[in-house]
Amino acid sequence: MFRRRYEPKGEGGADRVTVAVEGRTLEVPAGETVAAVLLAAGIVPTRTTPVSGAPRAPYCMMGVCFDCLVEIDGSPNRPACMVPVADGMSIRRQCGARPA
Repeated sequence: MFRRRYEPKGEGGADRVTVAVEGRTLEVPAGETVAAVLLAAGIVPTRTTPVSGAPRAPYCMMGVCFDCLVEIDGSPNRPACMVPVADGMSIRRQCGARPA
């Protein structure tokens, strides 16, 4: 559904990082947001709502709507569209309400 308009090029993969998405290892362009990486990898929805369990995915891509909340490195409720990927990052979809 989504694809990158370009593939970054660099010597020895210097501009790529490795992230883990629910146990799946992805090599992705450095500097992209978590939301962009998830969309390009076809990993949607990124969360479900706490009350009805309705699926949600990145919508505004600028930190306003909060539909792209994910768990990053064990920290829940992180807006995926505002967080750039980092090497070794662990990303999980957020289902329902976070544990109390």
